[in-house]
Amino acid sequence: MRQLKKEHRERTSLELAEICARTALDTKAEDLLILDVHAESSFTDYFVIMSGRSSRHVQGLADAIEAELRSKRVTSTHSEGLKEGMWVLLDFGDIVTHIFYKDQREFYDLEGLWHDAPRVDLKKLGIEEQEND
Repeated sequence: MRQLKKEHRERTSLELAEICARTALDTKAEDLLILDVHAESSFTDYFVIMSGRSSRHVQGLADAIEAELRSKRVTSTHSEGLKEGMWVLLDFGDIVTHIFYKDQREFYDLEGLWHDAPRVDLKKLGIEEQEND
């Protein structure tokens, strides 16, 4: 595995989750949240969960997030669902990103399954979700 670029080596998994969140919001993700699952999970620290308006939008969100993290030499170890665009999972190790088509998100209810995991306060990170029209 290639090393992270020098300026990103000291970043925490929360800071990388923040980069995912900012990139997603720049690409018009909806209902974005970050769950801190490190106390409940042995395989990752954070879930970044969001919705897209269409399967193409879901695919575009996944592409944008992968490109942004790839530019920092962070590559996904596993990805699923990109071709269908209904639920895309991008596994970056300490961060797992879930990008749902809106109806799929309601059906699988990850927030409900991981209800014990605290939500990261996006406002404390300086992240504000934009109103989508």
